[in-house]
Amino acid sequence: MHRRLFLTSLLGASAATLGVAGCAKGEAAADTAGTGGAATRPLSARVPSGTSLKITSYQGVEQLQFRLGKFPPLPFTVSEWVNLSAGPDVINAFRAGSLDLANNAGIPPIQARFQGLAAKIVAVGLTRKPNYLFATRPGSDIRSVADFKGRRLAFSQGQAQGVVLLRALKQAGLAYGQVTLVPLTSNQFLTALQSGQVDVAPLANSQAPAYLQQYAAKGARAVTTDVVDLLNLLWAPQAVLNDPAKAAAIAAYIPRWARGQVWQYEHPAEWNEEFYVKTQNLSLAQARSITALANKPLFPPGWDEAVRWEQETADLLAAGGFVRHTDVTTLFDRRFEAIAARAVPEEYRR
Repeated sequence: MHRRLFLTSLLGASAATLGVAGCAKGEAAADTAGTGGAATRPLSARVPSGTSLKITSYQGVEQLQFRLGKFPPLPFTVSEWVNLSAGPDVINAFRAGSLDLANNAGIPPIQARFQGLAAKIVAVGLTRKPNYLFATRPGSDIRSVADFKGRRLAFSQGQAQGVVLLRALKQAGLAYGQVTLVPLTSNQFLTALQSGQVDVAPLANSQAPAYLQQYAAKGARAVTTDVVDLLNLLWAPQAVLNDPAKAAAIAAYIPRWARGQVWQYEHPAEWNEEFYVKTQNLSLAQARSITALANKPLFPPGWDEAVRWEQETADLLAAGGFVRHTDVTTLFDRRFEAIAARAVPEEYRR
């Protein structure tokens, strides 16, 4: 399968038509759309009355953080908390106008640029420890990334799991042609492993314990690496950022987003019980094993490291023929740069 045809399998025929058939025009539009006018004005310190946003909250994480942390009300209305996390789904929601602000890793904004969607990063958190490990299918003899050679690997081009896999292959000295990348979205990974459709899939630390508990006796195992997906970010369509009221609302939301993660990190026992046990149906022991791997939230005052990392990711994707070359500096809306860092104590800034 030609790598750019991954878009068809990931996004569906209609989205692929928008993204691939028009990508040459779309990428140019993404570079120039919204670079003047409201999107370059200083952010308002006041959110106008009646402003609303549609924000992602996958599995209710944000609402639970805000409720347990007893944060004061937001100065705008959240008209909908959208239960989405996968990059391709978020991009489609942005296109449809059914979502204003999303929490993703670094790869979806690059993918959106390739598809011609103008969108910008407005908040950055850094991840220093791996959030993913590689799980093998039952009965596999794979024990290291070097053993991935000649195997079928679950690959999601538009999600964090995809770039983690590409970085792991690069680190192991494996070329793309030495493996078979099977195009799937992350919500298909578990089924693909269980059925033997793929030999390996990157699973989030929160997913892996339950899978391994069920299939370890049948030969499934974890392959751990030191590969991290550095960026945990908020991003929004340029059309949303062009609206001064919505831009002000996003600026008001960012501190709550950062403080919510700090609260979760500082209250692991309460989070284990209220989220993992009560909403994810995990045992307390499984919850504790996940929390033990949790990253300390970090919100840098400056985004230079994030920009470098995002450029490395974009270059890695371009080298594999997955996207065209992208200058990622235009993906960051620097008006929002220091907001998250100012909202948290010093220890969570570096």
